[in-house]
Amino acid sequence: MPVRGPLLMLGALGLFALLDANSKLLAGSYQVPQVVLIRHVVMLALLFGVRALRPGLGGTLGTAHPALHLLRAAAMLGSALGFFLALREIPMAEGYLVYFTAPFLTMALAALLLREGPPRAAWLWCAVGFLGVLVAMAPGLQAGGSLAAYGFAFMGTCCYAVVLTINRWLRNEPGTARLILWSALPGGLVLLPFAWTGWIPPAGAIDWLALAANGILAGGATICLAGAFRHASVAKLAPLEFSALVWAMVLDVGIWGHWPGAATLIGAAIVVGACVMSQRVARE
Repeated sequence: MPVRGPLLMLGALGLFALLDANSKLLAGSYQVPQVVLIRHVVMLALLFGVRALRPGLGGTLGTAHPALHLLRAAAMLGSALGFFLALREIPMAEGYLVYFTAPFLTMALAALLLREGPPRAAWLWCAVGFLGVLVAMAPGLQAGGSLAAYGFAFMGTCCYAVVLTINRWLRNEPGTARLILWSALPGGLVLLPFAWTGWIPPAGAIDWLALAANGILAGGATICLAGAFRHASVAKLAPLEFSALVWAMVLDVGIWGHWPGAATLIGAAIVVGACVMSQRVARE
């Protein structure tokens, strides 16, 4: 089905937005290693719990490309840390505007490593989308917005572009179980000593549920993202990243009452227009 890849991508973006909003809410009370560690533990618990009920569900846990999976796990960890630290200080929409450089980075990596050179027009429209990001970010930077927060967001974006590229590289390796295992287990082992030394006991059942929800959202997003790249090329899916801006604005307003400014809306209009045109070009 031609639309399966894009639909899975949109589902992944929605789950990632909810994950980021939940993490932003938790950031005021808990340190990043603890939050991300619990996320990974929940993902592993769900994986093995489901496989205990239905053995073999999700495919084999082994892989012929352990180095790629470990690199992917490192990039996912870098992305999670980058966006967690960024969204503690800036609204989701502003963080996502930095994140919208991911399609450009992903297309560059795909062209370099996967030999999936998109049409020249796709590069042009991605450049237009990047211009829209700069337009929307300008007021925040002029008002003395946190350069460190934007830097963390860009770090997370670079790592996320690596994840997207590796997902495409591993598209012929069937099954989702190994994706969960090879992302959650290495990341959890790395985070364990940091989370242990800075552990803050959750305040109650609500906080435990919020911390556990991160694992559910991250697991669902990972599965959707992997499925998307098995059904469509990077050039076709990358422009859909811009739809995350809608999620970010809705969550900013609904949870924190932060309405987007005029520059954000103008930049968003440029980005969305570039997204539509780039996707149209990628289909041709």
